[in-house]
Amino acid sequence: MGGFFGVVSKHDAISDVFFGTDYHSHLGTRRGGLASFNHEEGLQRKIHNIENSPFRTKFEKVFDQMWGNAAIGCISDTDPQPLLIRSKLGSYAICIIGLISNANKLIDEYLSSGGHFGAMTGGMVNSTDLVAALINQKESFEEGIKFAQSKIEGSASILILRDNGSIIAARDKVGRLPVLIGKNEDGYCVSFESFAYKKLDYNDEKELGPGEIVEISLDGIKQLNPPGKEMKICAFLWSYYGYPTANYEGVNVEVMRCRNGEIMAENDKKQKNAEGVDYVCGVPDSGIPHAIGYANKSGVQFARPFIKYTPTWPRSFMSAKQSDRTHVAKMKMIPVHELIQDKKLLFVDDSIVRGTQLKGTVDFLYDNGAKEVHMRSACPPIMYACKYLNFSRNKNDMDLIARRVILELEGEKGFKHIDEYSDSNTERGKKLRKTISDKFNFASLEFQSLEGIIKAIGIDECKLCTYCWSGRE
Repeated sequence: MGGFFGVVSKHDAISDVFFGTDYHSHLGTRRGGLASFNHEEGLQRKIHNIENSPFRTKFEKVFDQMWGNAAIGCISDTDPQPLLIRSKLGSYAICIIGLISNANKLIDEYLSSGGHFGAMTGGMVNSTDLVAALINQKESFEEGIKFAQSKIEGSASILILRDNGSIIAARDKVGRLPVLIGKNEDGYCVSFESFAYKKLDYNDEKELGPGEIVEISLDGIKQLNPPGKEMKICAFLWSYYGYPTANYEGVNVEVMRCRNGEIMAENDKKQKNAEGVDYVCGVPDSGIPHAIGYANKSGVQFARPFIKYTPTWPRSFMSAKQSDRTHVAKMKMIPVHELIQDKKLLFVDDSIVRGTQLKGTVDFLYDNGAKEVHMRSACPPIMYACKYLNFSRNKNDMDLIARRVILELEGEKGFKHIDEYSDSNTERGKKLRKTISDKFNFASLEFQSLEGIIKAIGIDECKLCTYCWSGRE
């Protein structure tokens, strides 16, 4: 995924950008970068690999290396950024968040004659470099950003630090990801996460609308392009990727997750599912608030039968190798035997994507004496690999456990009945759940319905992107 943070201030902006960017570390694990501007030295930039150590440790010396009244920072799960660009529009630093699925087509169509790009490992083009090249096709940043976003298949929210000390912020054209602006007495900030700037004593000033472009300086916020009418913010942000303290379109992540769990508990009660369980539990970390909501509504006690040991172990998805991620995940889980031995446990996870680590978790619970392990997914079955955001490692639909089970049960003709497989009330839906349960040794399995998760978010369905579940664009 990735996240960004920028500041324009009467004072040195590096401290706020350092901490503000660090507060986006949950959104990416590969690269971190900072860029600043001052009138004596111009634009400066630092980029570090953060795969094996967190952002803050790699940038702890930045206060002695960079300064400026304007700065931007980025956490990236893909390309190194921010990049420094010199063009007819001037010199600037740029970072993006999103996914460009038609990069090769754009290069061939617009940039193959006379253009060149810094290639990364494997010959891939840096997406940020590509966006900058598209912007540079036009005579102004406003027209260039609009042009780039009109041609990109996927999404791109953009942050630009200009050589005049201002920052241009652009939300992607249908608002799949948030971009917010905060204000204090010294200046302005722009951020993916609202809590990042509130901790730095900025107050809410503005949430950009879909496709909106603004330029931020000490003089204020100048709108370069008004927001569009269509919004498709990613619904998966609330279920999984968002930090608990985050607010998107006015809806808090933690509150949504608890409400989502309540709805799942209501559905299980109606269906008389998983009766007699001893504890309701959450798969750490984002499954926990879903489980708390479920427990509160069901009246079944909430418990934590295992604790993640995080002081020394890195996040389990950091390694590119699945075997390494699985091993790290196993090493982090410390059991509480009194809450596992001979107990019937109902676990709520934020989602079931490939199921690889979840099977390891369930085996771990049975190995430590669990009598039954029931599983609930806080979102519907994921049927489509996301083509708009870089939110997972899944490259195609067949990485997904639900897709693989459908293929196993019915062959490719089963893909014509995905809506039925998603619905627990149909024969195909029941078969999907039974097959996954047998594979992973679940005592029972259920997914939140599409209607249920939309209700938990509380935003009109037409404003939400649910492509990964429904396939509807």
